[in-house]
Amino acid sequence: MLTDRGRALLRWRDPAGRVTTPPGLPEMGELLLSRRGEASGVALARALVTAFQDADEAKRLEFLTALADHFGPDPDAVRKAVEALRDNRSVEAIEALHDAAEPRRQELFRRLNLAPGGTAALVRMREELLRHLKDSPGLRRVDSDFAHLFASWFNRGFLSLRHIDWNTPAAILEKIIRYEAVHAIQNWDDLRNRLQPTDRRCYGFFHPQLVDEPLIFVEVALTRDIPDTVAPLLDLDRKPIDADQASTAVFYSISNTQRGLAGVSFGNFLIKQVVEELKAELPDIRTFVTLSPVPGFAAWLEKARAEGDLLDDDLRAALKPLDQPGWHVDHDAAQVLREPLLAAAAIYFLRARDAKGRAVDPVARFHLGNGACLERLNFGGDVSANGLKQSHGLMVNYLYDPDRIEANHEAFAERTEIAASDAVRRHLPARATTKEKP
Repeated sequence: MLTDRGRALLRWRDPAGRVTTPPGLPEMGELLLSRRGEASGVALARALVTAFQDADEAKRLEFLTALADHFGPDPDAVRKAVEALRDNRSVEAIEALHDAAEPRRQELFRRLNLAPGGTAALVRMREELLRHLKDSPGLRRVDSDFAHLFASWFNRGFLSLRHIDWNTPAAILEKIIRYEAVHAIQNWDDLRNRLQPTDRRCYGFFHPQLVDEPLIFVEVALTRDIPDTVAPLLDLDRKPIDADQASTAVFYSISNTQRGLAGVSFGNFLIKQVVEELKAELPDIRTFVTLSPVPGFAAWLEKARAEGDLLDDDLRAALKPLDQPGWHVDHDAAQVLREPLLAAAAIYFLRARDAKGRAVDPVARFHLGNGACLERLNFGGDVSANGLKQSHGLMVNYLYDPDRIEANHEAFAERTEIAASDAVRRHLPARATTKEKP
């Protein structure tokens, strides 16, 4: 809370000159934009950040809606800039129009960022906004401004890579447990098994304005071979190997931690930099792969079995044992399902497309967009409850070949071509030649 001196500085006074209740959140935003003094600006930014955090959900939504409706570009300024450009098509006139067209809320966000903890507060503010987007589509214009500014503020040049190990401060380790999004960390023993042994690594990106808050982190297993199941990597009783005995680095979990930074790309830089770090530390490691989940496969397959032309009648019939509860612990049922499920997975990755013409799996889009190759489909890779629910136990390996990353990236970005090994393509049924219709 502000002191009376701070309130007086901001002129929150009634007509009699008495210090009074601060204005509402939108009014505070207008007041902040109107200030020219640095001291009053910082004090008011801090007051608005605190007031937003202390407000109830309805008041916070009211403020976010006001940002969309009343903090856009100044129509008069845009009109004058357009008229000036008509009269004089100079570079200066174009720049003036650009400045006039910028929404006022972008300047408001910059000023809020001056408050102590302002960057973190704005990230949380966007997280709040994202929860309301579905029901309040008008907020998308505010979200676009957040994304625009965050793309600059969280540019790779501002991020630092840290090696996270068992000696890392507890405040960070607790957040690793909390934020792990792929394979839940059960307890401190589980965490130590992922950080302390010689054949384990963990790296994260940090930003100077979010101290001790990892933005994204990746867990790495150093192995002799490419793994096809995740359970041995997480086994508390496994026997570690010496790091210099490893030939393969396995990225088995990548977790974004800040919902408010959704859409800001970190993972591609993180993986590529970790590859360079490991190559420098352990030159005998020549293979860099992931062991990745397939979060959309089960939902897609359920729909594809019921409708569409990607699965033929024979493949639909062969997949019927999936309807049998506990099929994964029935050896005979599992063996019957292996080839049909892998065939369906090949179709999912190589033929299915969403309404935008993209590969349907979000994890695939991430790794393929980074230049990886779809190296192997792993039947029964994750038979945990979550693995069965999201992918019928399927996991995949994406291979990061330093010599092919750029070519793979360009082919995927420019022509939506999916780099896949022959081993993956062999699972594709001969008749699976059509793409999924949007």
